[in-house]
Amino acid sequence: MDVDNGEGQVQVHLKTKQEHYAVPDVPYAIDGTVATAELNTFVNALLLSKGSSAVDFDFLVFDEYLRGRLCDHLREKAISFEDAIEIEYVERFPAPEPQDCLLHDDWVSAVKASGKWILTGCYDNTLNIWTNKGKHILTIPGHTAPIKAVDWISLDEDAGRFVSSSQDQTAMLWQWNVGANTVECVSVCKGHERGVDSVSVSPDGQRFATGSWDTMLKVWSAELEDAGEGTSKRMKESGVRTPKMTLQGHRESISAVQWMDASTLLTGSWDHTLKVWDLSLEGIKAEISTNKSIFDASYSKLNHLIVTASADKNLRLYDSRTNQGSVVRNTYLGHNAWVQTVMWSTTEEFLFVSGSYDNQNKLWDCRSPKAPLYDLLGHGEKVLDIDWSNPKYIVSGGSDNTVRVFKSRKALVENMDTK
Repeated sequence: MDVDNGEGQVQVHLKTKQEHYAVPDVPYAIDGTVATAELNTFVNALLLSKGSSAVDFDFLVFDEYLRGRLCDHLREKAISFEDAIEIEYVERFPAPEPQDCLLHDDWVSAVKASGKWILTGCYDNTLNIWTNKGKHILTIPGHTAPIKAVDWISLDEDAGRFVSSSQDQTAMLWQWNVGANTVECVSVCKGHERGVDSVSVSPDGQRFATGSWDTMLKVWSAELEDAGEGTSKRMKESGVRTPKMTLQGHRESISAVQWMDASTLLTGSWDHTLKVWDLSLEGIKAEISTNKSIFDASYSKLNHLIVTASADKNLRLYDSRTNQGSVVRNTYLGHNAWVQTVMWSTTEEFLFVSGSYDNQNKLWDCRSPKAPLYDLLGHGEKVLDIDWSNPKYIVSGGSDNTVRVFKSRKALVENMDTK
């Protein structure tokens, strides 16, 4: 076999966890120069004999997507061409479809979807509520500086509750009457001494956490009635709320905060570190040191891994559970400018989305470091925030004053299948 040219045959076993797409478990001799397209043709030819219609597959070879010729992939991983190679094939995640463009009056720096609603925060100090079909419902003034983050606390047919944080050094709790389409500020949360860049609501909806340019992590009650100790009668009457807990440990701005579970928080910071906080101990449980400022970080409850966004155009994967937490598990190359925002899918174990100052969103599979699955195009300026809380919609806000909505075709396909 001429290994240099990749010419010659490789023995492969074709496996899949999707049993309805299984092919006979026998060794197949295929050309070393094949890539994804040829493997797709080959597997579909085998399936056609079973009466299946054509399906697009991706191929995993030693835990990584095949993105070039098989021979080059094996050489890169120092795998002998003499060995029988196991190739796992998976149905390709369909490309999300661009939907509506929600036009705002200023930069959109915060987005969060829930049910049929999209909550946005802007540099003109306002919050906005939209339907995911693109209809504007409400503009909400109240903050005195640009909004940096938003999150839903609860939502049903009659009422919605959410929290916003701003460069005005406060977070604000809001109650929305859906039927009357009126909103009121329940509390102004004061305690930070600089802008509040990040906010996250606990899984039970009873607390929320904020991260600020003052380097502090604070935890607050998200309840409508805050019977907090140490809150004076005057402060209660004025609607001012103070933090339940303040945690010190970062040396620079906290750019990301997320609840990993009911008593554990993840933070990412411009000080190049990720920290995992144990709220029952009121201290740091684990720390990951990186060599880049972290602009955003996302933890997956499905695979327990953390993906980070940084100024050097790359996304990185970490595992906080190991002693070697600071070892980068994977680096994802594809953006051409600093990456501002990242979020795991809440339903697809391997997928996450990112948004960058190169005006692009990208949809990634964590097993494909060399290239994203899809570029999600539409923004004319830098992307400031991206959200995939609602599995059916990827939404992003940018400095082109728009929110872009992309609908997951997997949701469409599954709906068709169940009808």
